[in-house]
Amino acid sequence: MSLAAEHTTDTVGNARADARAQGSLTSEWMPYLPASSSPFVPDGVDAAELIWAETVAPGGYTHRVVARGTRIRFDDPTGDANAHVVLFNALEPWERLNAADTVKIPWQAYLGAGHPLLSGDGRALATIIEDNSGRHDALFGTSTDAGNLARYGDARPEGPAPSGRALFVKAGAKHGLASRDLPPSISFFQGVRVGPDGDAAWTGSAGAGTSVTLVAELPLILLVANVAHPLDPRDGYLVGPLRVHAWRGEPTRPGDPLVDASPESRRVYLNTLDYAEARAC
Repeated sequence: MSLAAEHTTDTVGNARADARAQGSLTSEWMPYLPASSSPFVPDGVDAAELIWAETVAPGGYTHRVVARGTRIRFDDPTGDANAHVVLFNALEPWERLNAADTVKIPWQAYLGAGHPLLSGDGRALATIIEDNSGRHDALFGTSTDAGNLARYGDARPEGPAPSGRALFVKAGAKHGLASRDLPPSISFFQGVRVGPDGDAAWTGSAGAGTSVTLVAELPLILLVANVAHPLDPRDGYLVGPLRVHAWRGEPTRPGDPLVDASPESRRVYLNTLDYAEARAC
């Protein structure tokens, strides 16, 4: 049946009735509104405290502005999610995730609990505070149109094998960000390790049911693309659903062990606190 046959829109009244009839339709990939209605509230979290809850479709994307201190939890329910993430200072979006500094300043290339996600200005945009996956990547970024066209024969955002870069462009546009504003991303749930010979090996996921939780150290714009990892060697474009939940909390404060974990981390968090207190954000 054609779309025209399914909808009667020949008059203003019929168009309004048709549009209102669609308003009751739902999809498992829609945000839960209100967020407290999520059927997947993380353990230990009061549903009433949730400010963001949704399941991102395989090959889908999402985006959100969150306040300083917000907890953002990503869940991989099937073992095939791959959350490619870029972060921006929501107050001054020219300050953005710097993947190189994120691995350089902590002297650690592999992301895990306690790892700050740095901007190029020497501040922590966010910190990983919980992680039971351990399969992440801060080295190889997300997929590109050219790469997906060569491998899957398609890279359209609405197609069967969207690239992470194409979805970031769409998500960034919602916040006035253009393609040139997008930095290299990091990704969660599909790991990569570099061997002594310098070759990179895709290690895949840790399995179904893992999660990663971030705390926003500054007000953030988050862009998230749930797409296949560019080094995934498996046949086909394999991605699973990605769950996202967020709730209010506190940023890292002086006295937290993370601040004094190393001379470098102390400098990073003091820079961040100095900026945040001056902006009273």
